[in-house]
Amino acid sequence: MKQPFEKVVARHGVTVLRVCRALLGVHDADDAWSETFLSALRAYPDLPETANVEAWLVTIARRKAIDVHRATKRNAVAVEALPETPSDLGVPGGDDTDLWDAVVRLPDKQRQAITYRYLAGMSHAEIAAILGGTVDAARRAAADGLNTLRKGYPGAHAKGASS
Repeated sequence: MKQPFEKVVARHGVTVLRVCRALLGVHDADDAWSETFLSALRAYPDLPETANVEAWLVTIARRKAIDVHRATKRNAVAVEALPETPSDLGVPGGDDTDLWDAVVRLPDKQRQAITYRYLAGMSHAEIAAILGGTVDAARRAAADGLNTLRKGYPGAHAKGASS
C-alpha cells in the first residue's frame, strides 16, 4: 500500500529542494519545489507501488527546473533587491552560499550529476537514466564536477566534498 502523499513530501521534500536549488539557484528553487509537488500530487494515484518515489520526484524537479530556465530566458527581469531572504533549508552546509554559488556555476552536466549524486543520493545508473547517457558518462560528469569544485572553491576539501 502506498504512503499518504503528505508522508512522501515529508520524507523527500528536502532532497527535492536541494535538487531544485542546485539546478536553479536559491531564488527560483522554492517555486520549482512547489510546482514539483503539485505535479506529483496529481500523478501520485497512478504511480505504481514499486516505483522509486525519490527518483520519480527528482525527475519531476529536473523538468520543472528546465521549465524555469526556459521561462527565465524569455522573461528576464533585473531587480535591484530581492523582496525576501530565502531559508537555508536544503542548502549544503546551511549558510555556506559560496559553495552553493560554485555548484551553480558548474557546466550543466556536471552540476546535474553532482546534484543527483551528492544531494539526492542517486546511483550513477539512475543519473545516467535521467541525463540520457551511459553510467560511465554519469560517473565522469560527477568526478569532473567534484574536481572543478575542488579547484575553484577553496573550502571544498573542508566541507566534505569527496567522491
